[in-house]
Amino acid sequence: MNARDVKHLPGRPKTDKLDAVWLCKVAERQMIRPSFVPPAVFRRLRDVTRYRADLVAVRTAEKQRAEKLLEDAQIKLSVVASDIFGVSGRQMLAALIGGERDPKVLAQMARAAMRGKITALQEAFTGYFTDHHAFLLQQMLARAGAIDAGIAALDGKIEEMIVPFAAAAQRLDEIPGINSIAACVILAETGIDMDRFPTAGHLISWAKFAPGVKESAGKKKGKNTTGHGNSYLARVLGNAAVSAGRTDTFPGERYRRIARRRGRKKAVVAIGRSILVIIWHLLADPGARYTDLGSSFYDTRINPERRRRNHIRQPEALGYKVILEPAA
Repeated sequence: MNARDVKHLPGRPKTDKLDAVWLCKVAERQMIRPSFVPPAVFRRLRDVTRYRADLVAVRTAEKQRAEKLLEDAQIKLSVVASDIFGVSGRQMLAALIGGERDPKVLAQMARAAMRGKITALQEAFTGYFTDHHAFLLQQMLARAGAIDAGIAALDGKIEEMIVPFAAAAQRLDEIPGINSIAACVILAETGIDMDRFPTAGHLISWAKFAPGVKESAGKKKGKNTTGHGNSYLARVLGNAAVSAGRTDTFPGERYRRIARRRGRKKAVVAIGRSILVIIWHLLADPGARYTDLGSSFYDTRINPERRRRNHIRQPEALGYKVILEPAA
């Protein structure tokens, strides 16, 4: 049971024994709803996916420590390279650990697109990298490499465990912003049986992706926050929403429209909620497939007269007079 549900029930004296008796009574009388507990197979999958998410967070922290160490040595590699742990970055860092200090030699190790940044790389490697930095950087890279190996092993285990639900995972993978790993995480957190959630709104409410409404005496209280739900599911949905915002799809266009008007944080929650609605329908109906409406969906449904007024109003606000003539 959810302890928060019991708080809304009538009060009684507060002792441990009475608490136990009270919980038995409210459960026996069906005064509270049971919590969502997925089947054992999904609980085991959830253990693996959650451990993978924790390892990814640890690896990110280790890479941030390595970047901070380079900053301490006045090595500004992160300013030039978008990923200092890519193929070129790894080779340069290995050379630094091996004793190479010449910025020109280090810059020449760049590959592919980074070859066009050799001059900037020479400036970035002009610093005070010492043997002390080399020792610490070696430890950090070794730890990050070990975590990479652990994540790869977990990925193999996830692929093995998701085989019975491969069809559902493949259908979720078609949603913009969701990849194969994200689909596995979503299935691990929600399961595939949507009978537990009668409607998509129930799933959204359980995941805490719907703003809460608190009102008393006609006055709204709080900040309409969604509350604290499943943090692992929220993390995946947030990343999926941001990734979808970079695509030329309907969710991507909707993310950009909301972000322009109300900010990116609200856009992430709104698109995460939309993705949950899609997920519910795909899992509730095994024959359903995702069909994108296209990024031009809004443009085809906006009133032409209203669009004309909006376009005229913008230059008029700048002090210009607009005269429209119909095209031949």
